[in-house]
Amino acid sequence: MSSGLYTQLLDVACGAFLLAAVIVLWRRELAAIVRVFALQGVALAAIAVLLGAHEERWDLIAVGLGVGVLRAGVLPYLMRRALTALAADRGSEEVRETQPLVNVAASLLTAALLTLLAYAVARPLTQLNPTPATRALPVGLAVVLIGFFVLVTRRRALAQVVGFLLLDNGITATAFLATSGVPLIVELGVSFDVLLAVLVLQILTTRIREAFGTTDIDDLRELHD
Repeated sequence: MSSGLYTQLLDVACGAFLLAAVIVLWRRELAAIVRVFALQGVALAAIAVLLGAHEERWDLIAVGLGVGVLRAGVLPYLMRRALTALAADRGSEEVRETQPLVNVAASLLTAALLTLLAYAVARPLTQLNPTPATRALPVGLAVVLIGFFVLVTRRRALAQVVGFLLLDNGITATAFLATSGVPLIVELGVSFDVLLAVLVLQILTTRIREAFGTTDIDDLRELHD
């Protein structure tokens, strides 16, 4: 793969990765949010595969393919199952983020500001070794910040799960871009931890819905009060 083609493909993959996080803030239908998260998983896998192909590292390509299977296949499948159960039990009431703590316009503006902050913070790092991968490093940091923003501003439990997974995707992308990949055993361990966390969160979400009839965090807080 030529250097120019590698740089262009990496820029496209990183752009799609960041765009998916922004679209999560824009959309309110949980089904659409899960689909966008799956597409972000594809972009994350593409980043790892491109890095591996450029450096001729088959272990990194294998990690990228494994990340794609987990982040674009297994995790979205689990979330779609939870969403189907919510829709069957509560209809359309539980499948939309109807009242986020921050509206869509303010969320998109915040995403832009967080992206600028990520580029400002990462600038000294990119100047140390200005390769195509390190120049894309702010994208991973921006997705980390956007994922945390989704986590703290969404009221539906499933939307907060997506925020947690966006945060994890951003950390994984940052590791790939900053260090040209992580060891296979480390990525497998982290991926299994994330899968276990999502399974636990899915079970908790189902039990909460069965017990209280809702997964709205504010309603659950009122029950506690």
